[in-house]
Formats: sequence, C-alpha cells, structure tokens
Amino acid sequence: MKILHTADWHLGKIVNSVHMTEDQRHILNELVALVEKLKPDVIVIAGDLYDRSIPPKEAVELLNDIFTKLIIDYEIPVLAISGNHDSPDRLDFGSRLFRSQQLYLETKLKEALTPITLFDEEGPVHFHLIPYLEPADVRSFFQDDSIQSHQSAMEAIVKHIESQNNMDERHVFVGHAFLAGGMESESEERLSMIGGSPYVDAALLQSFSYVALGHLHQPQRITSERIRYSGSILKYSFSEANHNKSIALVDIDKDGSYDISLHPLHPKRDLRIIEGFFEDLINNEPTEDYLHVRLLDDGQLVDPMGKLRKVYPNILRLERKVLSSKMQLSDLKKIKEKQKMSHSELFEAFYQEMKGEIIPENRKRQLQEVVQLLVDQERDG
Repeated sequence: MKILHTADWHLGKIVNSVHMTEDQRHILNELVALVEKLKPDVIVIAGDLYDRSIPPKEAVELLNDIFTKLIIDYEIPVLAISGNHDSPDRLDFGSRLFRSQQLYLETKLKEALTPITLFDEEGPVHFHLIPYLEPADVRSFFQDDSIQSHQSAMEAIVKHIESQNNMDERHVFVGHAFLAGGMESESEERLSMIGGSPYVDAALLQSFSYVALGHLHQPQRITSERIRYSGSILKYSFSEANHNKSIALVDIDKDGSYDISLHPLHPKRDLRIIEGFFEDLINNEPTEDYLHVRLLDDGQLVDPMGKLRKVYPNILRLERKVLSSKMQLSDLKKIKEKQKMSHSELFEAFYQEMKGEIIPENRKRQLQEVVQLLVDQERDG
C-alpha cells in the first residue's frame, strides 16, 4: 500500500504580517499534482491543518477545495487528525458524514481508539489516528491519575492499541507529538509542559509498521526511517530557511517492510536569509522571495529599506549585522532560555523579576490552572 504522508499545512498562517494563503494554494496545488503522478492509495495528514482554532474563511475555502480534489476527483481516501493549532470541536463538525466520502478526520480520543482499516491486494492495513491531546484529556479518558505527562499519556494509548489489535499485521500510527531527539524550529508552538515534559520517547512506537508524525516542521526521521515527520508544506519562519520541504511516499509490503521516498515541494516564493553590503545587494537580480536581509555596513545609510524594496519587494526583516553582533552573550543566553520556557515558566520568571522572590506554591498551582484553561479555550475556539 502506497501512503502519502504530509502534515502541518497551517492554513491561514500569517508570517511577519504577510498572509500566506496564496502561497499555500500554490503549494497544495503542487501536492495535488504529485498525487496525480505518484498515485498513492491513501493520503495521511498528521495534524495542524489550520494555523489557529478559528481560521479565516479563505483558509476554510482552500481546505475545502483541496479535499474536494483529492476525494471526489481522484477518489483517494484522506486520513487526517487535529493538531495543537486546530480546534478539535470545530474540525470535528461533519466528520461522521464525511466518512461516507472516505474523509476520515479524528479529533477526539474515543473514536481514535478504533482504527481505520483499508485493504490492498495483500490484505488489511490498520491506521490509528491519534490527534493532539493534552495529558489531562488522556487521564480523564482512561480514569488514570498517574497520567501526568505527554509520555505517560502516549504510553497509555499505545498500550491500549497493542492490547486490542494483532500487531503482527500492518499498523500505521498517525500522531501529532514532540518525539525526543526531534529538531524544532521557532515557528512551532511549544506543547504544554504543565505536569511534565512535552517529549515522548520514540521507543514507544516501535511495534508499528510506519509512524506518520506531525508537529515538527523539518522533515526528519527519529531513531528509525519508519518513524518520521513529514515537515510543514512551507517555511513559516526564518529558522526554517535551510529546510527542504517535501512529502513522504511510503510503500508498505505485505510483510510490513517498507520503502520511503521524499518528493520536494517548490514554493511560489522562497523564504531566505541573505547578507552583504548595501551597494552589493542593491545591484543584485530582483526577486519576490520573502527575505531576511542582514546588512554588513557599519556606516550611516539613508532609507535602506525603501531602496532595497525596489529590488526585493518582499523584505520581511532588515537588520544591521554589525550592530546585532554587539549584543551581550548573556542577553542572547537569556533570550534562548526564555524561548524554551512554557507559559507558566515565563510568568514565574516575570513574577520573580518583579517581586524579587519565587512564586509561592499555591499561586503557582493557581497559575497553572489558569494557563491550562486559556490553552483549552484557545483550542476550542
């Protein structure tokens, strides 16, 4: 069975105040062209279809157009899950009706624990569609107070799957999670760390024929070729400038052996970082790519942005590298540390900075409850 694995479409994304819908339509039309060329038996989308819980109407229309082409025009089953950016309740609307057209969209745990089984000439392939879940969701479902982290939540889910299925058959796990060892970028929203680490050990997923993951934007394997992030369809921050975006085509044989090929995606406008002296840059070939420009000049420049935009109309960021390099190493270290903090940890650091003391335990618990409530409200739209 040939499986096309993609994820992290983030429809409705805004990058540095630029709406990416036109670029997303271009890249998804290219994905449709790859579908026509590669002729997969099934398409898997591992979460974050939208960029926020209430997407703009243009994003909803685009998703509708692409799903219509894939399911109606090409008659290919589409299996998708909600990610941490999606609203499970909104994305769940109509999901039972869509199944009659071979669109399988899982957003809740109850339905997700029943696999979607498709057949090829060699027999069944079971797809386990596990949407992004907070540990609290899994703890409530299994009525198990020991589930306090993403790791223990995944342990409970995988243990249940393995106990209910013959794992000697072909099984594909579709999930939206942060596996330990994965390389992240700035454009991924950090998963909740309330109650523990956001990381999941890849060793939990070894019993599956293939693991199709979403969340991390760089295409990559984790410990094994068959445990893989497809990556996002476009570059969504300059930390992704060196990424090579692609989709994965996975061909699983009857014995569970597999062959994986990566097929590149070519954006309408690339997202790049360029640097040089002003006079050199102003004389380069024009481009409509999205650019982060680093100027090496250390003297006075008159309206550099206005002049450069005549050659590069889509400059999203301009900086003087000489000035930025003078930032103290301690400041850089503090910034990097804060980028890795959860919402609660950021507030705790702010509290300590303002009050000159560590936040008391009772207030810390209250803070975590409020943060969790806000996270839930954001996801529910």
